[in-house]
Amino acid sequence: MNNNKKYSIDLEIKYQPLEIIDISKLIEDTTKKWQNISLCNVNESVIRLAVIEGEFHWHKHEKEDEFFFVIDGLLLIDLEDKLIELMPKQGFTIPRGVMHRTRAPSRTSVLVVEKTSLIPTGD
Repeated sequence: MNNNKKYSIDLEIKYQPLEIIDISKLIEDTTKKWQNISLCNVNESVIRLAVIEGEFHWHKHEKEDEFFFVIDGLLLIDLEDKLIELMPKQGFTIPRGVMHRTRAPSRTSVLVVEKTSLIPTGD
């Protein structure tokens, strides 16, 4: 099965500078199990909102780091040698080249910061 079909990842930037982004409304309006919305660009990075339930596939990014900040729910990040559990208002950075997988046992909302060159599904 093509993993990309399990996820809805929108790479189109939805908001420009000087526009208000209503995160609560976006979360409320999301109906898919795995929705990734590209909110805005900041310098050479993109800020994404992920509203997720279930698990992503194992992957890594060879050239970019990835930052996760939990808004609500519980985000589990599997690394090859340990499990990271992020609660609301906690963040974590995955360095480039580190194999990882994200999981959410129930609906979870996360802000993700990545370089614009990053391919969300991995290299």
